[in-house]
Amino acid sequence: MDNEKKISPMGESWSEYRKKHYTVEEIAENDLMVKLVGEVIKTRKEKHISQRELENMTGVKQSVIARMESGLLLTHM
Repeated sequence: MDNEKKISPMGESWSEYRKKHYTVEEIAENDLMVKLVGEVIKTRKEKHISQRELENMTGVKQSVIARMESGLLLTHM
């Protein structure tokens, strides 16, 4: 994601918006979740494991894994 892309009519970048509207703790939590999900995706693909196989290994439903990997799960927490 391009943190410097202007996202508002006022010309605010995402990083400026985050600093104004979220606490330091919320930003840190979000950054950690993004990093963890990225690692799950990277490792799953490196190991040639499908989402369904990951479901069988972890007990986490494939649909939840798909939402997590697409970022939809993070936006609904």
